Amino acid sequence: MAATPKVTEVQAELESLVNDLRGLLADKSFDDVPEIKAVRKRLEEGAQAAQNSAVRLAQEAAQQAREAARAADEYAHDEPWRVAGAALAAGAVVGFLLGRR
Repeated sequence: MAATPKVTEVQAELESLVNDLRGLLADKSFDDVPEIKAVRKRLEEGAQAAQNSAVRLAQEAAQQAREAARAADEYAHDEPWRVAGAALAAGAVVGFLLGRR
C-alpha cells in the first residue's frame, strides 16, 4: 500500500532539509571557530536523528496500513453477508441522494 501524498511530501521536504543542512555542514571554511565546530556537531547529530525518525515513522505507517488491510480482508472473509449488506445499504443511500438531485 502506498504512502499518502502528505506523508510522502513531508518526507521529501525533510530529506531536502537534511541534505541542505549537510551541505552547509560540509563547508569547512568556518573550521577555525570552535563554536562553529560545536554547533556543526550538534546539527549533524540532530539531522541524523531527524532522518532516522522520519524513516521509522514511514515504516510504522506502512505496517499499520498493512495490518488494517489484513484485518479488513479477514473480516470480509469471516462475515461476507455483513459486508454485502453494508455495501448494499451504502449503495442505496448514494443512489437515493443522487436521485434527489
